Amino acid sequence: QVQLVESGGGLVQAGGSLRLSCAASGRTFSNYDMGWFRQAPGLEREFVAAISWGGGTTFYADSVKGRFIISRDNAKNTVYLQMMSLKPEDTAVYYCAAKIRGALISRLWERGAYNYWGQGTQVTVSS
Repeated sequence: QVQLVESGGGLVQAGGSLRLSCAASGRTFSNYDMGWFRQAPGLEREFVAAISWGGGTTFYADSVKGRFIISRDNAKNTVYLQMMSLKPEDTAVYYCAAKIRGALISRLWERGAYNYWGQGTQVTVSS
């Protein structure tokens, strides 16, 4: 079992920045690929960014590419999402998720591939 706790959400003006953190506990953090997803009201949860267990491979949704950066610190059992140039359409609850690593790095953009989820943190971007 892995417990995930997100933090760092809040209210920010358009064009501003936020850094989300997700602290993991319970199992060896480096055994997991990590992802960030988001869900806006009335919409499905969508992929934002993901990072492989060692940090060497990252994936981004087209909507955030060039504005968001995912990173991880395996010594601190934490994954981060640095969000810049925020837009009102980035408003959502942001969720951290963990996926048991496999022989290949794959499916990190698929919601159904993840084994554990955090409770989410609200990000609101005002115009």
